Amino acid sequence: MLDTLDLDRALDKNTYRTQIEALMRQLRSLQKACWDKKQPMVVVLEGWAAAGKGGLVKKMVGYMDPRGFTVHPTWPPTPEEQKYPFLWRFWKQLPARGSIGIFYHSWYIHVLEDRLFERVEAAQVPMVMQSINAFERQLVDDGVAIAKFWIHLSQKELKKRLKKYASNSLESWRVRPEDWQQEKNYDQYVALAEEMLIHTSTGSAPWTLVEGDCQRWARVKVLTQFVATITEALDRQHSHLPPPSLPPQERLSPAEPNLLAQVDLTQSLSKSEYKIQLSREQVKLRQLQLSIHEHQVPILIIFEGWDAAGKGGAIKRLTDILDPRSYKVNAFAAPTDEEKAHHYLWRFWRRLPMAGTIGIFDRSWYGRVLVERVEGFAKENEWRRAYQEINEFEAQLTSDGYVLVKFWLHISQEEQMRRFEERQNDPFKEYKLTEEDWRNREKWPFYEVAVNQTIQRTSTPTAPWTLIPANDKYFARVKVIQTVSGAIVRELKRR
Repeated sequence: MLDTLDLDRALDKNTYRTQIEALMRQLRSLQKACWDKKQPMVVVLEGWAAAGKGGLVKKMVGYMDPRGFTVHPTWPPTPEEQKYPFLWRFWKQLPARGSIGIFYHSWYIHVLEDRLFERVEAAQVPMVMQSINAFERQLVDDGVAIAKFWIHLSQKELKKRLKKYASNSLESWRVRPEDWQQEKNYDQYVALAEEMLIHTSTGSAPWTLVEGDCQRWARVKVLTQFVATITEALDRQHSHLPPPSLPPQERLSPAEPNLLAQVDLTQSLSKSEYKIQLSREQVKLRQLQLSIHEHQVPILIIFEGWDAAGKGGAIKRLTDILDPRSYKVNAFAAPTDEEKAHHYLWRFWRRLPMAGTIGIFDRSWYGRVLVERVEGFAKENEWRRAYQEINEFEAQLTSDGYVLVKFWLHISQEEQMRRFEERQNDPFKEYKLTEEDWRNREKWPFYEVAVNQTIQRTSTPTAPWTLIPANDKYFARVKVIQTVSGAIVRELKRR
């Protein structure tokens, strides 16, 4: 790909001034349109050291309203960032709807510089590229416009610019030892870039290859494509037709297994058995917490289940004996306005536990295919594609070493009614019962279909669901702790 570029392409000063002025005026107008239409935009600038990315960014934002864009220079990850999946820091930086995020270097550093300097194993590269493609496709499916640029230099031009910057006392700080290594290993770096471009130039997020030996030519080409990408995204908003929608599914089809019906809700423990087993399992988990810290294993436990299924009680018994400094419970309700301005996975990426700690999510990303599906908060095409997005997200976590434990706490309709009435008549518990709980109960058949389909479509070898019989709270609480401990032990043996 790169050897087909004509690096002799150039623009004279007069032509450049005329074209750049028109492009900048267009860009300012389009930025306002993005804000008005809540169109998010991501710009990725990659290429050789000294390719002129810094000057390009300065020119790019020169006419833009600074309140509507953010420039993210990508440096080597901090010690904190190294405790998370490599995409974590980029998810946190994604622009809200209506804003533009400009990434000066990006997630691609993981398959370029990190690979050149052997900071990432070659065997990991295909999985990393797969994760990147999934990340970008998820953003595009959610309406984000992505423009990716590779600015290419000849080896002669690269060496010339590095020498120029190094000899300038005001510019020499910009030249890193790694930059000279790029020039020294030019052919190897080209090969790595070629492989990256081939495997990550997709229909949803293609690369634009830019001839960079002439900086004027490069700037005009980048800005022209930048303007075109925004224009196309805004045009798609106007031409977007609502997808066809099927009536809500109230019953499983004969070909679909009823996984919830297979749960044995008669399982129980006596109070005396419960106390003995609970104490034993809690002590075991407390001992495992030290091993988690020593081996820097990240643990993520998510709780889903029917209203009044006992998620809060199970979480309390799970955490009662743990050191509170190394676990955190996150309870997720309806998304805030800020969270609605991003991809639905954004708020969950931001709260992932770091290596060596335990994260507990009371409700999770499964809301997209459960409550948001049943209540109509997500469009049909949104919740249908979410199964793939969720599987990709969880695969990224488990491939990065996370122990992911997923619980569905299952109770019968009769047991739920009994608990609702108990809460209603108890002044210390009535706050737990809301009108929304009663409304959800009326839609039990729709939720039952959604839950069964979710479990079937998102239970994978590395992220399986555990269905907890929860009619008996004692049994459920002990089973939860046993399952978490078992998953941790298996991961520690694997390491």
